Amino acid sequence: MTECLDIAVLTLFPGMFDGLVAESMWKRALTQERLKLTFVNFRDFATDKHKTVDDSPFGGGAGMLLKPDPLFRAIESITDDVAVQTRVILLSPQGRPFTQRVAEELVTSDQRLVLVCGHYEGFDERIRRHLATDEVSLGDFVLTGGEIAAMAMIDTMIRLVPGVLGNGASAHDDSFASGLLEYPQYTRPADYQGWRVPPVLVSGNHKEVALWRRRQSLWRTWRRRPDLLSSADLTQAERDLVSSWQNGQLPDAEDDV
Repeated sequence: MTECLDIAVLTLFPGMFDGLVAESMWKRALTQERLKLTFVNFRDFATDKHKTVDDSPFGGGAGMLLKPDPLFRAIESITDDVAVQTRVILLSPQGRPFTQRVAEELVTSDQRLVLVCGHYEGFDERIRRHLATDEVSLGDFVLTGGEIAAMAMIDTMIRLVPGVLGNGASAHDDSFASGLLEYPQYTRPADYQGWRVPPVLVSGNHKEVALWRRRQSLWRTWRRRPDLLSSADLTQAERDLVSSWQNGQLPDAEDDV
């Protein structure tokens, strides 16, 4: 796992990130030098007097495409250090889905990550073929630009850098980190308006608490995101338990799982 996450963001709207770098976890990571962030406005690398970064597509069609030249120049401006390996990631609906596993892969790559925020109708294909090394999508929906996707990716990756979170176990316990959704959690008071915390959580039996949490994660994943189970690391007993639910052998209440 990298000690310092080195990220450059190529964007037409660097001001969109101002609030994030000045607050909370982003600010802490920057202050602790666990995160290095560079924002590059690739409009600055356009060569005409109007600083044009887009143009109409050859062959016709709706919308405009990002031109290759400003982006190539912008990338060259931050990759002149040949000793630093760089991974150029296009943020695009055509990319592979961004998941917790992808975040872990990127954080452990020990490379400078360059996130290219798309706009308009997309990129000139030569950017995709000859500049990018990766292409990532936040999901099956359309955003106005790639900035929000970049924010989500950076936020996810920051949590994985050692020393950023107050409790290092938090990132491991989050939903998706183990391949399953997170178990239900409770805090004081133990009885709120007649809704009581499950007795096992106040029993002091750490082994039973761990078992309850694991089964609850399994149950919640089966109910809400069964697609995750195919790639989750389950024991044979856990697979048998899921099969029993699928066959209709359901608990009387969720806390009884």
